[in-house]
Amino acid sequence: MEMRSLFGCEPNHGCVISDKNIDSGRSPFIRGKLAVMLLADDPAGIAAQVADAVRLDGDTFKIMFVGGGDERESFDFDRQRAIEKEIGWQIVGKAEMRRPDRLFGVAYAEGRYLFGEYEKSEALWLKYNDKPQPYSTALSTRVARAVVNIAAPTTEERVIDPCCGIGTVIIEALSMGISIVGFDNNPLALKGARINLAHFGMPDVVKLADMTTLEPRELTLAADEGAASAGWRAFDSAILDLPYNLCSKLPSAERMAMLRSAGRLADRVIIVTTELIDDDIAEAGFTITDRCIVRKGKFERQVIACRGE
Repeated sequence: MEMRSLFGCEPNHGCVISDKNIDSGRSPFIRGKLAVMLLADDPAGIAAQVADAVRLDGDTFKIMFVGGGDERESFDFDRQRAIEKEIGWQIVGKAEMRRPDRLFGVAYAEGRYLFGEYEKSEALWLKYNDKPQPYSTALSTRVARAVVNIAAPTTEERVIDPCCGIGTVIIEALSMGISIVGFDNNPLALKGARINLAHFGMPDVVKLADMTTLEPRELTLAADEGAASAGWRAFDSAILDLPYNLCSKLPSAERMAMLRSAGRLADRVIIVTTELIDDDIAEAGFTITDRCIVRKGKFERQVIACRGE
């Protein structure tokens, strides 16, 4: 679901081929990025081109098989190493397996072999795991980061988290340079959010408010000056992580009020819920455009992307 939002296409056997140059560290589910230099029908075709394509200028190098496969092609350990060697032998320079100056990757996707410089993903989100004010039912940093990417596939989006809790979503959005503001009606949760934001050197972008009382026209200045001219909704996307309690369910009327309020705030709403609420979503005036289920043991959360009427 996150890949569909970021790249606008469906992953194929774990790979996405796209001209969108997205930072490999943005998503917790992207292992790396291959900047494609060469294409061929087989490894020999890559090997035939690579000597002319790669100039090391004294740098050391390494080649990795970074993924791929389908019903026609499979790649066990021995075959992956054989492909790496077949291509590597054609590069003029010194191979270095541990700390190469330049890392190249070869992959198989959509019936072709692809070769280019490879950038491994850094687990940037792990930095925000250790919050001074954690909360047991808050989203994990990995899921929160993915939800932000679903809501804001570009950093130009204006996002609101109207039920922000301790700020898990806020922190992930700010860490990626995404404009976001948060609200919550629980003073203790907001205190925790401010402590967490300050801990990571982030600005205080949260305020005390019941989301059902938020008025879009009053919030345009909280987003930016262009929001007023863009339409009466103050934000491009809202992320609504519906409150979850181990001991009680959110009353239906309260949930409906929250859904309708989210629809007033943004054209697009990403809902996180532990319950099946499709009927409520439809009644609130939304059309579901995508969804997925996040599991942790027997516990499930649904992530639902919606658009308002």
